[in-house]
Amino acid sequence: MSIGTRPALTRFATLVPRVAVAAVAAVAALALTACGGGDGSDETESKQPSGQANAGAFPVTVEHKYGSTTIEAAPKKVVTLGLSDQDTVLALGVKPVGSIDWFKEQPYGKWPWVKDLWGTAKPQVVGERDEYNMEKIAALKPDLIVASYSGMKKEQYETLSKIAKVVGQPKGHEDYQAPWQVMTQQIGKALGKEAETGKLISGIDARFKAVRDTHPEWKGKTVTVGEPYEPGKFAAFSPKDPKTVFLTEMGFTTPAAFSKALGKETIADLSSERLDVMEADRTVWLGTPETEKALKADPLYKKTKVNQEKRDLFLPYDNPDIGAALSFNTVLSIPYAIDQVVPMLEAIK
Repeated sequence: MSIGTRPALTRFATLVPRVAVAAVAAVAALALTACGGGDGSDETESKQPSGQANAGAFPVTVEHKYGSTTIEAAPKKVVTLGLSDQDTVLALGVKPVGSIDWFKEQPYGKWPWVKDLWGTAKPQVVGERDEYNMEKIAALKPDLIVASYSGMKKEQYETLSKIAKVVGQPKGHEDYQAPWQVMTQQIGKALGKEAETGKLISGIDARFKAVRDTHPEWKGKTVTVGEPYEPGKFAAFSPKDPKTVFLTEMGFTTPAAFSKALGKETIADLSSERLDVMEADRTVWLGTPETEKALKADPLYKKTKVNQEKRDLFLPYDNPDIGAALSFNTVLSIPYAIDQVVPMLEAIK
């Protein structure tokens, strides 16, 4: 068994390497650029509007993994480096000037829960997952960088802090394992929009409560979530991974054996010989039609009870974008995911 801390296996299976730490000279150059040394080109200058923050909310101090950051005034230009942070920022009326690519889709691309919010104001793509293009970030001259749902390293934090105020991962949580409510609150505070943030969270909590009230039979039922990414191999997502959290907020729980196998890690890479880990009242698989077909053809999978009793559920990452919505698990993607997934769960008897 191989245990990994990758944020999420997508339909592309593996993540790119993390960025190397910038040299001291490069850091100094970036800091100069951030202070006004850019070339003023169309690519680096942003004309995107930001939502109006509550000016009376500032200054605010936001705690995070690498200490605390005090933001003196309402941010005008925000860069998001968390894999899904742009959703929360958008939900609060702010259009990031820079954002990270995750699914090898433009972050303002096809996702149905955000397309209308982006409109024609498209952000600069400043990296992929945890690999950041420091030069592009500095050229945007942001006054706030948000990296809540990220694996940002201390060296990266220190480099970025020479460019702008930085809010790192929530304190007290493993990377990629902070609850969506905590990340939403953290970002909302940094933007001076705590009241609006509270309303967003309450609205989503009400959606989940409505599902639990409608389906009391799901309470206490066990669920596991995984992704078959190549023949004979699959990833299991921990109880704190957003995809699993989405289902537990509907009333499901995770089996003790599953939780034990994952430990503190976000993802476990396993072979078909460990499919026993995935046995539950409901086993949810994310992937593509090709990976679904390969798993169903696996002789070891055919022997599992969840398969034989037809208690498994296969969710596509796209067309429709269900797997992506569960992976994001934000105040914008959750309503879309609920609408898609609930009827599919209801169909399993």
